[in-house]
Amino acid sequence: MGTQQLLLIVLAVVVIGIAIAVGVTLFRSNAQTSNREQVIGDLENLGSKAQQFYRKPTTLAGGGNDFLNFSLQPVDTGNGNGSYAVTTDEPTDADFVPGSTAPVATSKQVIYIIGCGKELGNNGSNPIKAYLRVTSDSLAVTVLN
Repeated sequence: MGTQQLLLIVLAVVVIGIAIAVGVTLFRSNAQTSNREQVIGDLENLGSKAQQFYRKPTTLAGGGNDFLNFSLQPVDTGNGNGSYAVTTDEPTDADFVPGSTAPVATSKQVIYIIGCGKELGNNGSNPIKAYLRVTSDSLAVTVLN
């Protein structure tokens, strides 16, 4: 083979390698974005359930204008998108939080629902994590990772 042919083969291999690397990077980025959006959607659904509990009278197994005793059902603590838990303290770090059915133990007007996804988040070592601040009349999402 001539040197031109060898040079073309090497050039083709390099171009194909770069194309594969770009494709893998785009796929990972898309998977991360998709999982983050799915976790946020799940958090908003769970927040709506929490607001429904808050507004329902205690005689109908609700909170009677309080989040006291609100908890996630076992089916709500995890799915293909991630795991979810309720807390009364605002989350601050990117550590993984497993799903939990623990109820709110004290009288509260604000709760937080935490969601941890299946894909790695922005820091590359912990999973995607976001939380939802739930009050009687508002829902606010914050992405931690």
